[in-house]
Amino acid sequence: MARDTGRPLRADAQRNREKILAAAVRVFTEEGLDAHFERVAKEAGVGTGTLYRNFPTREALIEAAYRNEVSRLCEAVPGLLATMPPHEALRAWTRRFIDYATAKLGMADALRAVVASGTNPYAESHELIQAALTSLMNAATAAGAIRTDISPTDMFAALAGIALTSAGPDQREQAERLLDLTLDGLRPPPPQAPAN
Repeated sequence: MARDTGRPLRADAQRNREKILAAAVRVFTEEGLDAHFERVAKEAGVGTGTLYRNFPTREALIEAAYRNEVSRLCEAVPGLLATMPPHEALRAWTRRFIDYATAKLGMADALRAVVASGTNPYAESHELIQAALTSLMNAATAAGAIRTDISPTDMFAALAGIALTSAGPDQREQAERLLDLTLDGLRPPPPQAPAN
């Protein structure tokens, strides 16, 4: 892992770290476990020394890149809810979830190598994602935009299924259709006409 001195990073150091993590996701998704540190550094626009100072091992870089993707996904929720109606925020977030899942699937071999080294990059990720989805669904339910009988656990399972079957770059169109189908199924039923 990167050294933790207890001090916040300078702005330029933080930007470099973020560029490295974004580049690592792209490179490990494209090349898997065979990706070279030099390619990640070049993609990030930093020197290899900067990369090694932040992430002295391949495992540290892979774990940090994965955790950063989870954080970005979950931290998007307040901004989405602040700028759009809850049902639109939920729709926008589900597309981000597919992006996250695509990256995770692309990094599968690299993540397995991290697990084999004795580290668990998935610790807390399920709970964080579930909490983010719960916030979105609670807001949409309170607005009357989705049904009340579908739990966040059910929705997470549906999203995971969509991700597993159609999260590849060639299947994005199918993923979008399946997301629309799933989200349409969340709409509340129309009000019943009163019986005469």
